Amino acid sequence: MIEQIPSQKINDVIKVQLKEFPDGRGRFLESFRTEWFPQVSWERIQMNRSDSAAGIVRGLHYHFKQVDYWYVPKGRIRVGLADLRSSSSTFKSVEVLELGESSSGGEFGLLIPVGVAHGFYSLTEVTLTYVVNNYYSGKDEFGVAWNDPQLNVPWGIENPIVSERDRNLPQLAQITSENLPR
Repeated sequence: MIEQIPSQKINDVIKVQLKEFPDGRGRFLESFRTEWFPQVSWERIQMNRSDSAAGIVRGLHYHFKQVDYWYVPKGRIRVGLADLRSSSSTFKSVEVLELGESSSGGEFGLLIPVGVAHGFYSLTEVTLTYVVNNYYSGKDEFGVAWNDPQLNVPWGIENPIVSERDRNLPQLAQITSENLPR
């Protein structure tokens, strides 16, 4: 079975230690079950895949109507999280953690709740799979600059490759309260 590890920095973020079953043929790993997160409505599920070269930053993105569950089957990423929910006791708290293949073993998934901005830096060539609990809608796509000075996410990187879309995301101070989660 899995072990859920709640974030000590951001409410409702959960790291999930997955159990793998290796044998002479390879390995089997169950990466996601809706029953692991009964607090989330999984009536609509969409599964996505993102492939990135090393040195890429994606994000920070956030949603009002979508929970994300991330799993990295190939490569390694450094995840940046920022709580943008003004009603949260961890409002403006940030966290950085790593997901993906590890020489020390251990595979993890990550549950990211509504209102927590999320992004990643690809430490290697990487494949990220993620399940969301709502179908894609451009009306629920929001973002904040990955290098926002007010949030000050400690990425530990310099000069990453960033898409034009993500380069043009606003600073937190420029986002109106109507466009921030509660």
